[in-house]
Amino acid sequence: MTVKTRVVRTAWLRRVGAVVMLVTGLVAAQVLALSGCSERVPIAAQVPAGATVLAFGDSLTFGTGAPVGSGYPEQLAQLTAWRVVNAGVPGATAVDSAPRLTAALERHRPALVIIGLGGNDLLRGIDEARIRTALQNMIELLDQARIPVVLVSVPRPSALAAVAGALSDHPLYEDLAASAGVPLFADAWSEILSTRALRSDRIHANAEGYRRFAQRLAEFARRAGILIDS
Repeated sequence: MTVKTRVVRTAWLRRVGAVVMLVTGLVAAQVLALSGCSERVPIAAQVPAGATVLAFGDSLTFGTGAPVGSGYPEQLAQLTAWRVVNAGVPGATAVDSAPRLTAALERHRPALVIIGLGGNDLLRGIDEARIRTALQNMIELLDQARIPVVLVSVPRPSALAAVAGALSDHPLYEDLAASAGVPLFADAWSEILSTRALRSDRIHANAEGYRRFAQRLAEFARRAGILIDS
């Protein structure tokens, strides 16, 4: 091997080594970044039987349109053996619910919170950016308290779609869940409120509708690894 060949080969090996070090560094940085995200926001956590779960929302959580005790929280409790607290308030909005959430957390100390808010905000024409910020602030509050959360999508208001039985989820929920890294329970209210036999009026379910919602939510919790059958 000539001196010139050795020089060329040495330079080539140095370039290869630099590329390997660069790629290794980028992979390590990506792994650390992903690790930091998973630690910052608990995407799913097992919630054992007997644990307290806070169903936090508006009239769809409260159970308006069905007999007392027939709302989805009560039916979810029967399906899961969780102690589900019904913290639904008819007329509640996302933009005004943060103080109520703080008080509920202090009172019940839940192992999981299910947030179903924003429908009244949308019906009242509240700016979507304000709704998103309010929901995001609640998710961040739960993150800081190390309490897992499931976000529930609500339909985009549309009188025509309601009459046609073709409601669809508002896209802000999918976007928010993806950016916050929390599980999203999607499509349930849109499908139930699009089915005349499952609703008491255009914006509320009946007892059967709430039962369907609870069943689908329990199935979702199993798939997400939140609910573990004993």
